[in-house]
Amino acid sequence: MRKQFGARASKADIQNYATSKHWDGTKFENLEVTKMDINFQTLPKLLYKQFCEKVGREPLRKLPIAPFDKHAFLSVSEKTKFIWYGHSAILLRMNGLTLFIDPMLGPNAAPIAPFPVKRFSENTLELIDDFPEIDLLLMSHDHYDHLDLASIQRLKPKVKHYFVALGVARHLIKWGIPQKDITEFDWWSNQSFKDIEITFTPTRHFSGRGLTDRAKSLWGGWAFKTAKENIWFSGDSGYGTHFKTIGEQLGPFDFAFMECGQYNENWHQIHMYPEESVRAALESRVVGSMPVHWAGFPLAQHSWKDPINRFVKEASKQNIQFSHPVIGGLHTYQEDLTQRWWDDIH
Repeated sequence: MRKQFGARASKADIQNYATSKHWDGTKFENLEVTKMDINFQTLPKLLYKQFCEKVGREPLRKLPIAPFDKHAFLSVSEKTKFIWYGHSAILLRMNGLTLFIDPMLGPNAAPIAPFPVKRFSENTLELIDDFPEIDLLLMSHDHYDHLDLASIQRLKPKVKHYFVALGVARHLIKWGIPQKDITEFDWWSNQSFKDIEITFTPTRHFSGRGLTDRAKSLWGGWAFKTAKENIWFSGDSGYGTHFKTIGEQLGPFDFAFMECGQYNENWHQIHMYPEESVRAALESRVVGSMPVHWAGFPLAQHSWKDPINRFVKEASKQNIQFSHPVIGGLHTYQEDLTQRWWDDIH
């Protein structure tokens, strides 16, 4: 089996997963019935659109990335600072610690497919060389657009510890990460990491890196609470009742990175439309929000600007605070980040 696939779940792994109430005996289950409307009749047309019809789905030129300023990133700040690298890769400086969420910086979101799904930006793996030591790397789930072998290998010398969804550890261990450096999380599991209370929150999604490991690891989001701040990364998700529950149990949140992109009517239950992302933020008691899971890869048939345009329109309509920083820009969540930088890119 190619190294890129990661590791199959062993008997010992399955015994461990079976201790979760979200394991049904053979796989992990969503909190609500969740299906994708894809079958052998619809698949050929869908694949043709995905790999052959690309007009408008990706920018005509590569999206620029602001240069990394290590001194500015590490400088003392009362508020959490963040850098978004497109899609769902977010570098955080919080409570004097460096955190990296879903650090997929590779050039291809489909490394096992016959046709590549190329990133909208260039040379992103090289960014890692300039990053400081990473106190904690967090993985929401094991899909290729979030968990990337090349990124993990390049990050390995810099990362002190890993917090991952239950079942993801086996991939990292196969790729040479020591088991002692990895902590796995079930939904609602929480742990204090140097004065940051971190909780793994449920989403409505799925997992898998091959044909035989679907739903053999969990999927979710991450909540970060300190004495002064409460920040949330929603994770990939379809709309569901879990958003209200998260808001009731962990909110209100000062800021949230909300999944918004790669949606399609055929898999609407696992990826929200932008209007639903705004609704989910409201129901989760989010004060300020930022759409992520866009501007990285053409993984669905919508235009590459559709997620941000629809999110901005709905957030403005609902009169809620929102941000849309440039890729690679260093910011705090309280800054006024409303420049429509994508309008000038075709």
